[in-house]
Amino acid sequence: MRNLDMTTLRSFLSVSEQGGVTRAAQVLNLTQSAVSMQIKRLEDMLGLELLDRTGRRVALTASGEQLLGYARRIVDLNDEAVGRLTDKVYEGEVVLGVPHDIVYPVVPRVLKSFNSALPRVNVVLKSSSTNRLHEARARGECHLILTTESQVAPGGETLAEIPLRWVGAMGGQVWKKRPLRVAFCSQCIFRPFALRRLEAAGIDWDMIVETEEDRSVEALISADLAIGALLESSIPPHQEAIAAAGMLPELGVQQVNLYGATERDEITAKLADMLRQGYAGSPAVLARAAS
Repeated sequence: MRNLDMTTLRSFLSVSEQGGVTRAAQVLNLTQSAVSMQIKRLEDMLGLELLDRTGRRVALTASGEQLLGYARRIVDLNDEAVGRLTDKVYEGEVVLGVPHDIVYPVVPRVLKSFNSALPRVNVVLKSSSTNRLHEARARGECHLILTTESQVAPGGETLAEIPLRWVGAMGGQVWKKRPLRVAFCSQCIFRPFALRRLEAAGIDWDMIVETEEDRSVEALISADLAIGALLESSIPPHQEAIAAAGMLPELGVQQVNLYGATERDEITAKLADMLRQGYAGSPAVLARAAS
């Protein structure tokens, strides 16, 4: 009976998620040669080629694709078992604040892994705007917060950069009208930035709603009554990025920043590290190394 080695499976998963050995080695804190050797050892044990190394980007073979699902389940089950048997020193609560628009796709995966590793730690997820999350952390109501900002403030670190896009209804036409009809929540951190870009471009605009409700803004945009601005990774399926062909100003990128990770609490540090790894492994964002 041949037994799959957990270390080689972790390396295989990381190479698959990161799209190559170099980035996988960075995430695993190993050398490239060590990761390559672990993949080779796994291939030798199975007698199969798992990676297609002919292209510039490492891809999975058919056998690799088949192993991938098993590897995730095996590693997750291992981490859950170890966590539940060794979690006695990890009890308590950690509060994580996240803006509405970046809860998906990274945060649920991170929280699942965190719960498997530290099942007796209660995680409270606080979803709000970036400005309010900064205020909550200043009052001591959040241990960690993620934010979406144009630049990082002192004490924070940038985990990723995501393009900010004008969005409208599927096949919508309202973006062509002037004055431009726009809809933003009153607390949306993108609101003043986007309006300044419109003014700099000489585009007259009309704010058609004053609300703190994201759903109200989403409904107006989806009905082709206004346009708004969202991170590219969080555009809902019933809206689309507007291909304005120069008729609207570019909005550039926004940073996903992490605050609170400098605290010495071991539980907070563990969650912060998992968030870093989560953004480093997400194909939906332009991941950056933590500063």
